[in-house]
Amino acid sequence: MKTAVFSTKAYDRQFLQPAAAAAGHELTFIESRLTPATAVLARGYPAICSFVNDALSAEVASQLAEGGTRFALLRCAGFNQVDLEACGKLGIRVARVPAYSPYAVAEHTVGMMLALNRKYHKAYNRVREGNFAIDSLLGFDMHGKTVGVIGTGKIGAIAAGILHGFGCNLLLADVVPSDECKRIGRYVSLDELYRQSDIITLHCPLTPQTSHLINRQAIEQMKPGVMLINTSRGGLVDTEAVIAGLKSGRLGYLGLDVYEEEAELFFEDLSNRVIQDDVFMRLLTFPNVLITSHQAFFTDTALAQIAKVTMENLTAFERGAATNEVRRS
Repeated sequence: MKTAVFSTKAYDRQFLQPAAAAAGHELTFIESRLTPATAVLARGYPAICSFVNDALSAEVASQLAEGGTRFALLRCAGFNQVDLEACGKLGIRVARVPAYSPYAVAEHTVGMMLALNRKYHKAYNRVREGNFAIDSLLGFDMHGKTVGVIGTGKIGAIAAGILHGFGCNLLLADVVPSDECKRIGRYVSLDELYRQSDIITLHCPLTPQTSHLINRQAIEQMKPGVMLINTSRGGLVDTEAVIAGLKSGRLGYLGLDVYEEEAELFFEDLSNRVIQDDVFMRLLTFPNVLITSHQAFFTDTALAQIAKVTMENLTAFERGAATNEVRRS
Protein backbone atom coordinates (compact mmCIF):
# COMPACT_ATOMS: atom_id res chain seq x y z
CA MET A 1 0.00 0.00 0.00
CA LYS A 2 1.24 3.52 -0.81
CA THR A 3 2.09 5.33 2.42
CA ALA A 4 3.33 8.87 3.10
CA VAL A 5 5.83 8.76 5.98
CA PHE A 6 6.22 12.05 7.86
CA SER A 7 9.05 13.30 10.10
CA THR A 8 11.60 11.03 8.49
CA LYS A 9 15.33 11.03 9.06
CA ALA A 10 18.02 8.86 7.51
CA TYR A 11 17.69 6.32 10.31
CA ASP A 12 13.95 5.96 9.63
CA ARG A 13 14.63 5.13 5.99
CA GLN A 14 17.35 2.67 7.02
CA PHE A 15 14.91 0.55 9.00
CA LEU A 16 11.53 1.24 7.37
CA GLN A 17 12.53 0.68 3.75
CA PRO A 18 13.62 -2.97 4.12
CA ALA A 19 10.58 -3.75 6.27
CA ALA A 20 8.27 -2.18 3.68
CA ALA A 21 9.92 -4.03 0.80
CA ALA A 22 9.57 -7.35 2.62
CA ALA A 23 5.86 -6.65 3.23
CA GLY A 24 5.17 -5.36 -0.27
CA HIS A 25 4.39 -1.76 0.67
CA GLU A 26 5.52 1.43 -1.08
CA LEU A 27 6.74 4.29 1.12
CA THR A 28 7.27 7.95 0.28
CA PHE A 29 9.50 9.63 2.84
CA ILE A 30 8.69 13.21 3.85
CA GLU A 31 11.06 15.11 6.14
CA SER A 32 8.45 17.61 7.34
CA ARG A 33 6.34 17.05 10.43
CA LEU A 34 2.65 16.36 9.88
CA THR A 35 0.83 19.65 10.53
CA PRO A 36 -2.16 21.48 9.03
CA ALA A 37 0.29 23.08 6.61
CA THR A 38 1.87 19.82 5.43
CA ALA A 39 -1.14 17.46 5.45
CA VAL A 40 -1.71 18.27 1.77
CA LEU A 41 1.46 16.27 0.99
CA ALA A 42 -0.48 13.10 1.86
CA ARG A 43 -3.14 13.70 -0.81
CA GLY A 44 -3.68 10.54 -2.82
CA TYR A 45 -2.07 8.26 -0.24
CA PRO A 46 -4.41 5.73 1.39
CA ALA A 47 -2.13 5.59 4.45
CA ILE A 48 0.16 7.91 6.37
CA CYS A 49 2.82 7.10 8.95
CA SER A 50 3.55 9.63 11.69
CA PHE A 51 5.85 10.00 14.66
CA VAL A 52 5.53 11.27 18.22
CA ASN A 53 5.55 15.01 17.46
CA ASP A 54 3.28 14.86 14.41
CA ALA A 55 -0.05 16.52 15.19
CA LEU A 56 -2.95 14.39 14.03
CA SER A 57 -5.50 17.00 15.09
CA ALA A 58 -9.10 17.31 13.93
CA GLU A 59 -7.98 19.82 11.27
CA VAL A 60 -5.23 17.51 10.01
CA ALA A 61 -7.55 14.49 10.07
CA SER A 62 -10.10 16.39 7.98
CA GLN A 63 -7.48 17.25 5.36
CA LEU A 64 -6.21 13.68 5.29
CA ALA A 65 -9.71 12.29 4.83
CA GLU A 66 -10.40 14.74 2.00
CA GLY A 67 -7.21 13.55 0.30
CA GLY A 68 -8.24 9.89 0.49
CA THR A 69 -6.29 8.74 3.54
CA ARG A 70 -7.98 5.91 5.45
CA PHE A 71 -5.22 4.65 7.69
CA ALA A 72 -2.84 6.38 10.12
CA LEU A 73 0.13 4.42 11.39
CA LEU A 74 1.90 5.73 14.50
CA ARG A 75 5.47 4.55 14.78
CA CYS A 76 5.38 5.16 18.52
CA ALA A 77 3.47 3.88 21.53
CA GLY A 78 1.82 7.12 22.69
CA PHE A 79 -1.24 8.52 20.97
CA ASN A 80 -2.03 11.67 22.98
CA GLN A 81 -1.16 13.67 19.85
CA VAL A 82 -4.08 12.10 17.94
CA ASP A 83 -7.68 13.31 17.96
CA LEU A 84 -9.20 9.84 17.98
CA GLU A 85 -12.76 11.13 17.99
CA ALA A 86 -12.18 13.17 14.82
CA CYS A 87 -10.38 10.28 13.14
CA GLY A 88 -13.22 7.92 14.00
CA LYS A 89 -15.87 10.24 12.58
CA LEU A 90 -13.87 10.68 9.38
CA GLY A 91 -13.27 6.97 8.91
CA ILE A 92 -9.52 7.07 9.56
CA ARG A 93 -8.31 4.00 11.43
CA VAL A 94 -5.30 4.47 13.71
CA ALA A 95 -2.72 1.88 14.80
CA ARG A 96 0.34 2.22 17.00
CA VAL A 97 3.43 0.28 18.08
CA PRO A 98 2.53 -0.57 21.68
CA ALA A 99 5.94 -1.98 22.62
CA TYR A 100 9.18 -1.77 20.67
CA SER A 101 12.02 -2.00 23.20
CA PRO A 102 11.10 -1.18 26.77
CA TYR A 103 14.69 -2.04 27.69
CA ALA A 104 15.97 0.87 25.59
CA VAL A 105 13.96 3.45 27.52
CA ALA A 106 14.51 1.85 30.92
CA GLU A 107 18.28 1.66 30.39
CA HIS A 108 18.41 5.28 29.24
CA THR A 109 16.48 6.27 32.35
CA VAL A 110 19.01 4.65 34.67
CA GLY A 111 21.82 6.07 32.56
CA MET A 112 20.49 9.58 33.17
CA MET A 113 20.36 8.90 36.91
CA LEU A 114 24.00 7.78 36.91
CA ALA A 115 25.15 10.70 34.74
CA LEU A 116 23.44 13.27 36.97
CA ASN A 117 24.67 11.60 40.14
CA ARG A 118 28.30 10.95 39.14
CA LYS A 119 28.47 13.88 36.68
CA TYR A 120 29.95 11.89 33.81
CA HIS A 121 29.17 14.64 31.30
CA LYS A 122 31.09 17.21 33.32
CA ALA A 123 34.02 14.86 33.97
CA TYR A 124 34.27 14.07 30.26
CA ASN A 125 34.57 17.75 29.34
CA ARG A 126 37.07 18.46 32.15
CA VAL A 127 39.46 15.70 31.13
CA ARG A 128 39.35 16.76 27.48
CA GLU A 129 40.52 20.20 28.63
CA GLY A 130 43.35 18.73 30.70
CA ASN A 131 41.59 19.35 34.01
CA PHE A 132 41.92 16.24 36.17
CA ALA A 133 40.58 17.73 39.40
CA ILE A 134 37.56 15.92 40.84
CA ASP A 135 36.22 18.60 43.17
CA SER A 136 32.51 19.35 42.58
CA LEU A 137 32.06 15.90 41.00
CA LEU A 138 30.96 14.31 44.29
CA GLY A 139 28.12 11.80 43.91
CA PHE A 140 26.27 9.33 46.11
CA ASP A 141 25.83 5.57 46.28
CA MET A 142 22.70 4.41 44.48
CA HIS A 143 22.68 1.37 46.78
CA GLY A 144 20.24 1.92 49.62
CA LYS A 145 18.53 4.96 48.10
CA THR A 146 14.75 5.05 47.81
CA VAL A 147 13.49 5.35 44.24
CA GLY A 148 9.88 6.16 43.41
CA VAL A 149 8.68 4.63 40.14
CA ILE A 150 5.47 6.22 38.85
CA GLY A 151 3.98 3.87 36.26
CA THR A 152 4.89 0.19 36.34
CA GLY A 153 3.96 -0.94 32.85
CA LYS A 154 6.59 -2.63 30.70
CA ILE A 155 9.15 0.19 30.83
CA GLY A 156 8.57 1.08 34.46
CA ALA A 157 8.80 -2.56 35.51
CA ILE A 158 12.12 -3.03 33.70
CA ALA A 159 13.50 0.20 35.20
CA ALA A 160 12.40 -1.02 38.63
CA GLY A 161 14.16 -4.34 38.04
CA ILE A 162 17.42 -2.62 37.10
CA LEU A 163 17.22 -0.36 40.15
CA HIS A 164 16.47 -3.34 42.37
CA GLY A 165 19.73 -4.80 41.08
CA PHE A 166 21.51 -1.67 42.29
CA GLY A 167 20.14 -2.34 45.78
CA CYS A 168 17.63 0.52 45.76
CA ASN A 169 14.48 0.52 47.87
CA LEU A 170 11.51 0.81 45.51
CA LEU A 171 8.27 2.69 46.07
CA LEU A 172 5.75 2.14 43.28
CA ALA A 173 2.63 3.90 42.06
CA ASP A 174 0.19 2.77 39.37
CA VAL A 175 -3.56 2.45 38.95
CA VAL A 176 -2.94 -1.19 37.92
CA PRO A 177 -0.29 -2.76 40.19
CA SER A 178 2.09 -5.30 38.69
CA ASP A 179 2.48 -8.67 40.42
CA GLU A 180 6.08 -8.76 39.16
CA CYS A 181 6.85 -5.39 40.73
CA LYS A 182 5.18 -6.33 44.01
CA ARG A 183 8.01 -8.84 44.54
CA ILE A 184 10.70 -6.15 44.49
CA GLY A 185 8.93 -3.01 45.73
CA ARG A 186 5.98 -1.61 47.62
CA TYR A 187 2.97 0.17 46.13
CA VAL A 188 2.14 3.40 47.93
CA SER A 189 0.13 6.56 47.35
CA LEU A 190 1.68 9.33 45.28
CA ASP A 191 1.84 11.53 48.38
CA GLU A 192 3.95 8.95 50.23
CA LEU A 193 6.10 8.35 47.16
CA TYR A 194 6.81 12.08 46.88
CA ARG A 195 7.68 12.37 50.58
CA GLN A 196 9.96 9.34 50.84
CA SER A 197 11.83 9.12 47.52
CA ASP A 198 15.41 10.23 46.92
CA ILE A 199 14.87 9.70 43.18
CA ILE A 200 11.58 9.81 41.24
CA THR A 201 11.21 8.46 37.71
CA LEU A 202 8.14 8.79 35.48
CA HIS A 203 6.87 5.98 33.24
CA CYS A 204 3.18 6.69 32.71
CA PRO A 205 1.15 7.77 29.65
CA LEU A 206 0.02 11.35 29.11
CA THR A 207 -3.72 11.59 29.76
CA PRO A 208 -5.98 14.36 31.10
CA GLN A 209 -5.47 12.79 34.53
CA THR A 210 -1.65 12.74 34.35
CA SER A 211 -1.11 16.09 32.60
CA HIS A 212 1.25 18.15 34.81
CA LEU A 213 1.33 15.34 37.35
CA ILE A 214 4.55 16.93 38.56
CA ASN A 215 3.40 20.41 39.53
CA ARG A 216 4.15 22.90 42.32
CA GLN A 217 2.05 21.00 44.85
CA ALA A 218 3.78 17.71 44.07
CA ILE A 219 7.26 19.25 44.21
CA GLU A 220 6.53 20.90 47.56
CA GLN A 221 5.93 17.41 49.04
CA MET A 222 9.27 16.03 47.84
CA LYS A 223 12.47 15.66 49.81
CA PRO A 224 14.89 18.59 49.47
CA GLY A 225 17.46 17.68 46.82
CA VAL A 226 15.36 14.97 45.15
CA MET A 227 16.30 13.73 41.67
CA LEU A 228 13.51 13.77 39.06
CA ILE A 229 13.76 11.84 35.78
CA ASN A 230 11.24 11.95 32.92
CA THR A 231 11.72 9.71 29.89
CA SER A 232 7.99 9.24 29.29
CA ARG A 233 5.93 12.22 28.07
CA GLY A 234 6.85 15.88 28.35
CA GLY A 235 3.39 16.96 29.43
CA LEU A 236 3.67 15.00 32.67
CA VAL A 237 5.87 17.80 34.02
CA ASP A 238 4.94 21.44 34.55
CA THR A 239 8.20 22.98 33.36
CA GLU A 240 7.79 26.32 35.10
CA ALA A 241 7.05 24.53 38.39
CA VAL A 242 10.21 22.48 37.90
CA ILE A 243 12.25 25.63 37.31
CA ALA A 244 10.91 27.06 40.57
CA GLY A 245 11.84 23.79 42.30
CA LEU A 246 15.39 23.96 40.92
CA LYS A 247 15.78 27.56 42.06
CA SER A 248 14.58 26.75 45.57
CA GLY A 249 16.76 23.65 45.86
CA ARG A 250 13.80 21.33 46.38
CA LEU A 251 14.88 19.65 43.14
CA GLY A 252 18.54 18.74 43.36
CA TYR A 253 18.79 17.02 39.97
CA LEU A 254 16.63 16.97 36.85
CA GLY A 255 16.91 14.61 33.89
CA LEU A 256 14.61 15.07 30.91
CA ASP A 257 14.46 13.11 27.68
CA VAL A 258 11.11 14.71 26.83
CA TYR A 259 9.77 18.24 27.10
CA GLU A 260 6.19 19.50 26.89
CA GLU A 261 7.00 21.94 24.06
CA GLU A 262 9.53 19.74 22.28
CA ALA A 263 7.81 19.60 18.89
CA GLU A 264 9.65 22.66 17.56
CA LEU A 265 13.00 21.59 19.02
CA PHE A 266 13.75 17.90 19.24
CA PHE A 267 15.06 15.79 16.34
CA GLU A 268 16.36 18.93 14.55
CA ASP A 269 19.78 20.59 14.29
CA LEU A 270 19.18 24.12 15.57
CA SER A 271 22.81 24.87 16.41
CA ASN A 272 22.93 27.82 14.01
CA ARG A 273 19.65 29.36 15.12
CA VAL A 274 18.44 31.43 18.05
CA ILE A 275 16.11 29.19 20.05
CA GLN A 276 12.96 31.13 20.84
CA ASP A 277 11.70 28.98 23.73
CA ASP A 278 12.76 31.03 26.78
CA VAL A 279 11.50 28.43 29.26
CA PHE A 280 13.59 25.68 27.70
CA MET A 281 16.65 27.93 27.52
CA ARG A 282 16.23 28.73 31.22
CA LEU A 283 16.42 25.01 31.96
CA LEU A 284 19.76 24.81 30.18
CA THR A 285 21.30 27.35 32.58
CA PHE A 286 21.12 25.01 35.58
CA PRO A 287 24.26 22.96 36.29
CA ASN A 288 22.21 20.12 37.78
CA VAL A 289 19.99 19.58 34.71
CA LEU A 290 20.65 16.99 32.00
CA ILE A 291 18.50 17.03 28.85
CA THR A 292 18.60 14.58 25.97
CA SER A 293 16.60 15.01 22.78
CA HIS A 294 13.95 12.27 23.04
CA GLN A 295 16.56 9.61 22.36
CA ALA A 296 15.67 7.06 25.06
CA PHE A 297 14.00 4.83 22.45
CA PHE A 298 16.88 5.19 20.00
CA THR A 299 18.53 1.78 19.69
CA ASP A 300 18.88 -0.50 16.69
CA THR A 301 16.65 -3.05 18.41
CA ALA A 302 13.87 -0.51 18.93
CA LEU A 303 14.02 0.93 15.40
CA ALA A 304 13.93 -2.53 13.83
CA GLN A 305 10.92 -3.48 15.94
CA ILE A 306 9.12 -0.20 15.19
CA ALA A 307 9.59 -0.76 11.45
CA LYS A 308 8.47 -4.39 11.65
CA VAL A 309 5.32 -3.73 13.68
CA THR A 310 4.39 -0.63 11.67
CA MET A 311 4.44 -2.63 8.43
CA GLU A 312 2.52 -5.46 10.10
CA ASN A 313 -0.11 -2.91 11.15
CA LEU A 314 -0.33 -1.63 7.58
CA THR A 315 -0.74 -5.16 6.22
CA ALA A 316 -3.44 -5.86 8.79
CA PHE A 317 -5.36 -2.73 7.76
CA GLU A 318 -5.01 -3.70 4.11
CA ARG A 319 -6.59 -7.07 4.92
CA GLY A 320 -9.35 -5.58 7.06
CA ALA A 321 -7.87 -6.70 10.40
CA ALA A 322 -7.37 -4.52 13.48
CA THR A 323 -3.89 -5.32 14.82
CA ASN A 324 -2.77 -2.71 17.41
CA GLU A 325 -5.65 -0.44 16.42
CA VAL A 326 -6.31 2.51 18.73
CA ARG A 327 -9.91 3.51 19.32
CA ARG A 328 -11.47 6.25 21.41
CA SER A 329 -12.49 4.80 24.77
